[in-house]
Amino acid sequence: MTPARPDPAPRESAREWLPRRVLLTRSARDWPHARAIAERAAARGVEVVELANDRLLLDLPDDPRRAYAAAKATLAVVVAPPSKRKFQPIAPSADWRVDLAEGCPAHCGYCYLAGSLKGPPITRVYANLDEILAAVPAYLGQGTITSRSTARAHEGTTFEASCYTDPLALEPLTGSLSTAITWFGSWQADAQLRFTSKFADVTPLLGLAHNGRTRMRASLNPRAFARFEGGTSPVAERLRALRQMAQAGYPIGLTIAPIIAADGWREAYATLIDDAATALADLPALDLTVELITHRYNPGSKAVLESWYPGSSLDMGMDRRTIKRTKFGSEKLVYDAATMRELRSFFEDKIAAALPLARVLYWT
Repeated sequence: MTPARPDPAPRESAREWLPRRVLLTRSARDWPHARAIAERAAARGVEVVELANDRLLLDLPDDPRRAYAAAKATLAVVVAPPSKRKFQPIAPSADWRVDLAEGCPAHCGYCYLAGSLKGPPITRVYANLDEILAAVPAYLGQGTITSRSTARAHEGTTFEASCYTDPLALEPLTGSLSTAITWFGSWQADAQLRFTSKFADVTPLLGLAHNGRTRMRASLNPRAFARFEGGTSPVAERLRALRQMAQAGYPIGLTIAPIIAADGWREAYATLIDDAATALADLPALDLTVELITHRYNPGSKAVLESWYPGSSLDMGMDRRTIKRTKFGSEKLVYDAATMRELRSFFEDKIAAALPLARVLYWT
C-alpha cells in the first residue's frame, strides 16, 4: 500500500521535552545506547552527570513541591534489571508489557503512575534496550488479550510500550521508540508493538520501516479538561500527529482517557470525538481503534497527587464513586454503576455515529 501524500507541516512546532539534567549510571555507560542518549542531551545543552555508581541519590530540596519539580526535570539512564525482561500481562490493552522506560515528564493531575512508582518521579530510560528486545520472541503466540482472542487475533501477539511511560515524549533524546519500531518492522512475525502518547512530535517516526507492525494511539481529553494535562502537546497537535502517522502507513488509535464525568462532560467529549473525526477524515484504508478508560484512583495515588498538585479542581471525592477491589486485593475508586452505564452508552453511540470505521477495543 502506498502511503497517502502527507499534509503540509503545521506552522507551530510540537512541544519537545528536555530535562534539566541527565544522569548516567556507571553500568549504563557500558551500553552504546546510553552513550548515544548522553551525546544527544549534551548537543541540546542539557547537563550530563556521570554517576560514580548505579544509585540515584539526588540532593533534592526539602520542600515537597520543589523536590517534585527537580525530580520531574531529571532523566536517568539506567540498566533495566532482569525482571524487566520477564514481561507481564497488561490487560485489556495488550498481551504483554514491554518497558522502554519508566516514568513520564508530563504533569497530569490524574496521573495513574502516582503512588505506583517508588521514590521521586524521575524518568528512567533503559540503556540495555537490545537485551529487552531480544526477550520479545519468547512471548510470540502467548498471552490472552490478542493472541487467543477471536475479536483481536488479527493483531497478533501485542506488546504495549507505554504502560509506565510516554515513549514519544522521550524520543528526541532516547531514540528508543524508533529502535523498537524498526525492530518490530524487521521481525517477520505475527506481532505488533503498541504505544500511546500525549505528545505530538512524530517526525522521527514517519520514515521508519515499520511494516504496519506498530500502532500509535493518541491519548486524548477535551480542551475543557486540558488544565489537568500540564506539559503535554495541545490536543489539536496530537490529532494532527495521528493523521501524519496514518498517512505514513501506521495503524492508529484513540485512547480517550481518563474519561472524567465532570459538569459539561457530554458536550466536551462530543466535541472531542467530532474533532477526531474531522482530523482523520478522508484517509484511505484507515485502521482505527478506540480505547475508553474512565477516571479511577486509589487512596495512595490520591494522596500523592494532592501533594504534587495542591488545590487541583479535579474531583477525587466519593460522589458517584464506588470501591472496587483488584485481583491483587487493593482498592480503587471508580464511578458507580449508574454513572458507568450513562458514560458507556454515550461513548458507544457517539463513536458509532462520528467514527463508524473505528473498532472499540474495550471499555474500563
